[in-house]
Amino acid sequence: MIVRIKAFARFREIIGSENTLDLDEGTPVLGALKNLSAGSKDFRDACFDREGTIASHVVLMINGKRISGRDRESMVLHDGDELAIFPPVAGG
Repeated sequence: MIVRIKAFARFREIIGSENTLDLDEGTPVLGALKNLSAGSKDFRDACFDREGTIASHVVLMINGKRISGRDRESMVLHDGDELAIFPPVAGG
């Protein structure tokens, strides 16, 4: 299955604004991000905590809908999905 990854701000600087991953059907969000981080230590350090889970400050959206809580790592992606990754946002 093909999943598009859109990265913003700091993540865009590290991996570029858009990526396409060819993943196995049923791959969860965590699996997609680990696949993406395989080629970039900087991305891995920015996206994951020391335990290897997605850092709590990382904002994720699938097809324009924010995902949060316990579901964010295990939510399954489908062919054609777009996963957006945002770093923490601050300011006023």
